[in-house]
Order: sequence, then structure tokens, then C-alpha cells
Amino acid sequence: MQPRNSRLNSSALRGAVDLAAVKAAGEAAQKAEQARAERARQASAAEAAGVAPAQSAAYRLVIDVTEDDFEAEVVQRSTEVPVVIDFWAEWCGPCKQLSPILEGLAEEYAGQFVLAKIDVDANPLIAQQFGIQGIPAVMAVVAGQLVPLFQGAESAANIRKVLDQLILVAEQRFGISGGAVAPGEAPAAAPQRPEDPALSAAHDALDAGDLGGAIQAYKNVLTEQPGNTEAKLGLAQAELLRRVEGLDLQTVRAAAAADPKNVEVQLQAADLDLVGGHVEDAFGRLVDTVGRTFGEDRDTARLRLLELFEVIGAEDPRVVAARTALARVLF
Repeated sequence: MQPRNSRLNSSALRGAVDLAAVKAAGEAAQKAEQARAERARQASAAEAAGVAPAQSAAYRLVIDVTEDDFEAEVVQRSTEVPVVIDFWAEWCGPCKQLSPILEGLAEEYAGQFVLAKIDVDANPLIAQQFGIQGIPAVMAVVAGQLVPLFQGAESAANIRKVLDQLILVAEQRFGISGGAVAPGEAPAAAPQRPEDPALSAAHDALDAGDLGGAIQAYKNVLTEQPGNTEAKLGLAQAELLRRVEGLDLQTVRAAAAADPKNVEVQLQAADLDLVGGHVEDAFGRLVDTVGRTFGEDRDTARLRLLELFEVIGAEDPRVVAARTALARVLF
């Protein structure tokens, strides 16, 4: 389970953190199963009617995407299979080295992900909304959620490692797994997974804004299932939302800027940064706080940073980068 950070739609592709929607993974998995079932139904109906299904973009491994079809080709498709996005341009030399590698890997992985190629010159709005600062840049969308992967040219061996991790997260957390499909064939419908009533109650409490109830419900789940990742992330999100209740963003930020050594106000500012979608700012603020403090203050800032890692998810590249930065200031 991963929190619904970087939720995408056709009008807003920015990386905002939607912390109130912890049910994203379960919903995404359900949508994926429904989509696979529908494709299987259509294929069966076509076969019964003696009509050969036409090959469509749904079964192509590499597709060119524009601003006009981004939602259908990337966002909607990501509920069925991870979509890796290659941002490129004709004038970009490194892009010409990277793109063939990605295309070859798309064939090699045989439908475990779909490669969407976006020309940043022809589609400047998408590039702007994704915050693309340089190309080549590679990102992914899984269940409508943005996952930054890497920027610049990379070797096929390194990219395989990134893809393997992406595919694992997509399957384990969202129940989304692609697979080799021949033209005209539909993926088999995945079996429906029973929902945990206790976890569902926790989700419902969070969605209703009952933070106290949600926190207790998630703790109840963890008492019975200490390793339940979805409950851990839900608890971290609910606790974060409760911490920022009643805080004024401008007042807290002003106080944090005026007194960098005040650990409590730095924690508040980091919480507000994360809720506002400024993930790197939140992490960077706490890493800096750890670096400039000692003893109990340092440990307090470190532990809060680890809590925020739980909100975003351990596999997120921003968490990986922040862990490295934290290690540098600690050791």
C-alpha cells in the first residue's frame, strides 16, 4: 500500500500529496481487476461473435503520447499496468542513447510495463506540469500516482534494477501486474481479494475526518497484524493530519525561518510542508535540523523524519535520497 501521493488527472499533474485517501491502493487494485475482467469479457464476446479483436494501443509496449491523449494512455492505463514515461526531444543527444535502451527493455519485459514516449517540445504543458528541468528524464505512473525514477542516461543494467523494483511495488501494493499479451488477446481477470473489515473501518474513519477513530482503528489492525504495511502507512498519515490540525502555515513558516534551532517549530513546518505536497522541502528541513542539533533534540528530529518516510513509502526515490542525506549528517 502506498499513500495517494502525486495523484494525477487531466487538469492537474502536479505532485501533491493527498493524505486523506489512504485507500488508494485498494481502490487501484479493484479498478485494475475490473479493467482486466472487462477486457476478458470483451474478448470472449468478440470470439463468440466470430470477430477477431483489433490490435490496439492497449497491447502495444511502446506508445507515443501527447497532451490530448495523456489521460487515456497514461493515467487510465496505469490502473492495469505500470506506465514508464520517457521525456525526450529530437535535439537531445543523451535521449537518443537512452530511448532505444528503454524500448528494448519494454520488449524484453514483455508487457510488465508500458513505455510512453513524450516529446517535451511538442507537449510543453505535460513537461511543465511534471516539473521537467532537464532531459532525458524517466518517470512512472502506477494507479494514477507519479513515481520519479531517474534523470539522465543510464545503463540497461541499472535501469533493470529500477524496473524490477517498480514492478514489485506495483504488484505488491496495488495488485497491478502486466504480463505478456499477444495482439488481440486480453489479460486474464485477476481474482478478487477479500477486504479486511477492520482495515476498511480504519480507512472509512480517515475519509470521514475522524482522525482519532482512524488512529485507534489502525492501531487495532496492527495489534493483530504487526506487519500490515497498509495499516502502518494509514496510521502514519492519520497521525500527521492530526498533528497539523489548527496550525497556520504562514505563522509556522515565519517562526521556523526566524529560529532554525527551535526543533518543535521545525517539526511543525516539516509536517505542513509534507501535507502541502512539498516532500523534498519537508525532508530537507528535517535533515538540516538533525545536522544542526545534538542529543535529545537531534533524536527527536530524526525520529520525526523516519515517521514522514512512512507516510510517503520506503520505495519512493525521494525517501531513498533523504535517507542517504540523513546518513551523511549522522555519520
